[in-house]
Amino acid sequence: MSAVDTAVRRQDFDDFRHAFPALVARRLSPTIGAEVEGVKLSADHDDRSIAAIRGLLLKHRVLVFRDQELTPAQHVAFARRFGELEIHPVYEHHPDHPELVMLNADHERPGRENIFHTDTTFRETPALGSILRCVTCPEVGGDTIWCDMALAYERLPQDIKDRIAGMSAVHDVVPSFGGRMSGERRAEVRRELPPVEHPVVRTHPETGEKILFVNQTFTTHFSSYNEPFDNFIGRERKLVSDMLLPYLTRQAEIPEYQVRVHWQPNTVVFWDNRSTQHYAVQDYFPSPRHMQRATIVGDRPR
Repeated sequence: MSAVDTAVRRQDFDDFRHAFPALVARRLSPTIGAEVEGVKLSADHDDRSIAAIRGLLLKHRVLVFRDQELTPAQHVAFARRFGELEIHPVYEHHPDHPELVMLNADHERPGRENIFHTDTTFRETPALGSILRCVTCPEVGGDTIWCDMALAYERLPQDIKDRIAGMSAVHDVVPSFGGRMSGERRAEVRRELPPVEHPVVRTHPETGEKILFVNQTFTTHFSSYNEPFDNFIGRERKLVSDMLLPYLTRQAEIPEYQVRVHWQPNTVVFWDNRSTQHYAVQDYFPSPRHMQRATIVGDRPR
């Protein structure tokens, strides 16, 4: 654990109590996630309050807020306190607030987010975080799973850490979203969002933690694969590379690194997109599940 991590992420929760005297954060798993009580996200928060929430986000990675009656405008306003908001290039937007993505599934449109991913890694500056609100959700099913990707990196075998140190991988929006677009729109998106390279292991800009930063949805291949410890050439090198990427992306599937959240109407979840992956469980079809998400622009991974 880095010195920055010790100072920031593991900072005692009581250090934030001055901003919210009634604030309670109850851990949801040994590794990731907390349910937060004592705060209404629709209120006008001062800078100290926002700093307190940000501190909890760094500490727990996933924050769950129940019974939050937010209008779309309030949702956007709260999210904007943490940075610039992005407009998604593919998903449906709220008619009055383009910063809000509409994730609507029902008997005609089943959900498609049931694959582990980190939001918008296809951008040069992927998301800092996302704030998702349940508008309508099934009584049973439709949970979301989050995974701690700092812990996933920490528990990799040392020989794998040595192998991937300094490596980069390509992230691309088209393989995942291209099927939802016309050929003309795919060409436009390809011009707007060409494939980008990110480090396989990024450093969290606020905590200093090392994070495994490849995912099943957007990471297509290594851009700098090199194995200096063997004599593989040609086909053998390609086979080894092709086996390594799935091994890394499957780390998000390990239950010991995860927390699972059951949605209720007006539940809001705020997660650190830099250090997590998530998976929306598609077990509720044909029941409706309507969600709204604001996504905060982050920094270029390093």
